[in-house]
Amino acid sequence: MPPKTYIAAIREALGEEMGHDERVLLIGEDVRLGVFAGTRGLHREFGPGRVINTPISELAVAGMGVGAAVTGLRPVVDLMFGTFLYLAMDQIANQAGCMRYMFGGQAKVPIVFMAQNGGGLGAGPHHSQPMHPLFMNMPLIKVVAPSNPYDAKGLLKAAVRDDDPVVFLSQLSLGGQRADVPDEEYTIPIGVGDLKRAGADVTVCSAGLTVHRALEAASSLAEDGIDAEVIDLRTLKPWDEAMVLESVAKTGRFVAVDESYPTCGAASEWAATVAEKAFGDLRGPVQRVSNRPVPIPFSPVLESQTIPAAADVVDAVRRTMARG
Repeated sequence: MPPKTYIAAIREALGEEMGHDERVLLIGEDVRLGVFAGTRGLHREFGPGRVINTPISELAVAGMGVGAAVTGLRPVVDLMFGTFLYLAMDQIANQAGCMRYMFGGQAKVPIVFMAQNGGGLGAGPHHSQPMHPLFMNMPLIKVVAPSNPYDAKGLLKAAVRDDDPVVFLSQLSLGGQRADVPDEEYTIPIGVGDLKRAGADVTVCSAGLTVHRALEAASSLAEDGIDAEVIDLRTLKPWDEAMVLESVAKTGRFVAVDESYPTCGAASEWAATVAEKAFGDLRGPVQRVSNRPVPIPFSPVLESQTIPAAADVVDAVRRTMARG
């Protein structure tokens, strides 16, 4: 398995799915040029009928994709940055997310909305705000957030084949990360988490960039004899609740780590579920590690103080270990 970057894994997944199924289209701003390397070269390979360059109008682009999906195609709509999804919100929430229900199951909406999500590169609020909790709150929309190139390829392929809308969020700061990615065919099921590190003392649950922060924290804690189990959810909706609850039943402690805000954030959802469904297993208070409640700063120094760091995870683990 040759090492490939996160971005190259996305490019490979798109190319493979377009090659397998002529119904798969790529729609978006500057996809012909491939300004984002994940789409580069696809126009040359598949032509303007399948790689469709659009004006800068996110609402119209998303609406074009929704229309294509309900008429039998499988569009991938590249909206570039996660915060640009705000501009397409009506088409995603009121149309893609509701059609299958409103039409009594007679309509499928097999569409992928693809965007970069989160901070880590000093790109400022207009390009770095965490968007995933917003879509986690919408019925019938699936949300995927891979933490590494292997998962990015397998989950994107699964998203393209899914009959429901999928918001596929690539981590902005992980684009250059390398990992072994097979050349042969594979997919990763949506909704299935991955145990990154087994442990006995505390369960740490995360997704995307913060998986790496959680693993850093686990290594640091191990030096002090604290054995942390780290779960990478990979899919934020539906999330692998069973895996998390099974882990908490073993460790008795839980720390939720996520790059979103505390109020109604992803970490809050995981923490509430564990408190509700695994209360009898807990030996210490549930802890959350989330962004500071401010827009993501442009300054790298300030940004590093805004999103969760490994030290924040260590502190949260120590708090729950100290009480119980």
